[in-house]
Amino acid sequence: MKLDILAFGVHPDDVELGCAGVLLIEKLNGKKTGIIDLTQGELGTNGTIETRKTEADIASEILKVDTRENLKMADGFFENNEVQQRKIIEVLRKYKPEIIICNAPEDRHPDHGRSANLVSDAAFLSGLIKVETFENNEIQKPWRPKYVLQYIQDRYLKPDFVVDISTVFEQKIESIKAYKTQFYDATNKNSEQTYISTPEFLDAVIARAAMFGKMIGVKYAEGFISKKTIGIANLDAIIKRNT
Repeated sequence: MKLDILAFGVHPDDVELGCAGVLLIEKLNGKKTGIIDLTQGELGTNGTIETRKTEADIASEILKVDTRENLKMADGFFENNEVQQRKIIEVLRKYKPEIIICNAPEDRHPDHGRSANLVSDAAFLSGLIKVETFENNEIQKPWRPKYVLQYIQDRYLKPDFVVDISTVFEQKIESIKAYKTQFYDATNKNSEQTYISTPEFLDAVIARAAMFGKMIGVKYAEGFISKKTIGIANLDAIIKRNT
């Protein structure tokens, strides 16, 4: 199955926090979307591998993605090396996305920046014919996405562009709240309090989206970074249309 957009997150819930709005918008635009989680989030203070899998499945239904896979790399200890790069290359060649979106280039959690570098490096190598990978014992054809974008996570980074997600913002928040073991849930009395499990954390997520939205005169937006210059076909692309 060929995808238009493939989003990577090092932990289940990274994609929901970082770019769920864009996945929802593009799904409404008829695009095929998918998510690749690098790890199972097994080092998280709260929850288990099993609960995170269940929560990710619920979030995937909310986001209406066409596929979601977990590469089961080691949470906290994966490296940007050939073995891990080949795992990324295999899924890139399998799904042939035009655009991929990955973790922030640097952030509070060291896994985030390391994941961003891993995915970006693999995206380049995936286009080289002499890097051989296999699927069902058949050699895969090279594939390089046209764009590698990075979403913005805990630390503020200046976005290269922002996307209006106002119409799908409630669904984005719903997908985040699917991770009941990770984020604030008044009904969950057994979880340990962590940096992300307080009500204030979700308040900050909403405030960040509102701040990005204010930059372009809309209610909510998500911000993205691109090392490659973003081009537009004509100036209509920068004119906000009221309908």
